[in-house]
Amino acid sequence: MEYIYPILIFIVMGILFGILLVVISKVFAVEEDRRVKDITEALPGANCGACGYAGCADYADAIVNKGAPMHACLPGGANAAASIGEIMGVSVSASERMIPVLHCNGTCDATERKFDYDGIQTCTAAKRYYGGTGVCAYGCMGLGECASVCDHDVITMKNGIPTFCTENCVACNKCAKVCPNGLIELRPEKNKVDVHCSSRSKGKSAIDICANSCIGCKKCEKVCRFGAVIVENNYPIIDYDKCKSCGLCVKECPRNCFTLNRPQKKQ
Repeated sequence: MEYIYPILIFIVMGILFGILLVVISKVFAVEEDRRVKDITEALPGANCGACGYAGCADYADAIVNKGAPMHACLPGGANAAASIGEIMGVSVSASERMIPVLHCNGTCDATERKFDYDGIQTCTAAKRYYGGTGVCAYGCMGLGECASVCDHDVITMKNGIPTFCTENCVACNKCAKVCPNGLIELRPEKNKVDVHCSSRSKGKSAIDICANSCIGCKKCEKVCRFGAVIVENNYPIIDYDKCKSCGLCVKECPRNCFTLNRPQKKQ
């Protein structure tokens, strides 16, 4: 009997504490705003982080409780923005569609490798060895790390550099974040002119490194009627707020570093 009473006391105390915890959880429970769940369900569920939040649920909570912008879901586009606006009782327009562009045209035909790399087959790892495998320190290393992180079959490696199926792109920005040379950039789809080189070398030095490289001649800058092209450190930068997509820089460039692009479907 001397063991039974302590056991019974512990059992009773356990039951009482259990009841007490249930009561406390009910009394002090914080009721979740139903809109958070509704918005989460209205989002595509990609959890890509392009909106700036950890995932769709985190973004939904930020909209309801922190005043986050309601049009930041790039994969969801206009449909998600409209649904969120309806849930929140306001009118919302979708953010502008963004697509990736590669600032490099250093194909296998145009440039060479400094050495054969047999280490971990990622661009980030290769970058640690003497700045990368290519003779151009600014160019693509061609190991396809950007393609490996893409979840939407957007990127294909062709002739040593990535190509994009922009039709499938959800603008998650994973490819841009993983590129150690910062060669991939998301730009508004409406802006058609792109620079496909990131070399800071000039003249003959640039030509010796890559057959497709910019040489910093500034012809693009001089021909632009709108002041949209500025060459800094031998590298052309486009101010898309000024660019009219007239194509003069494309025609004038002696190295074919500029293109007028259109979204590409996967072949």
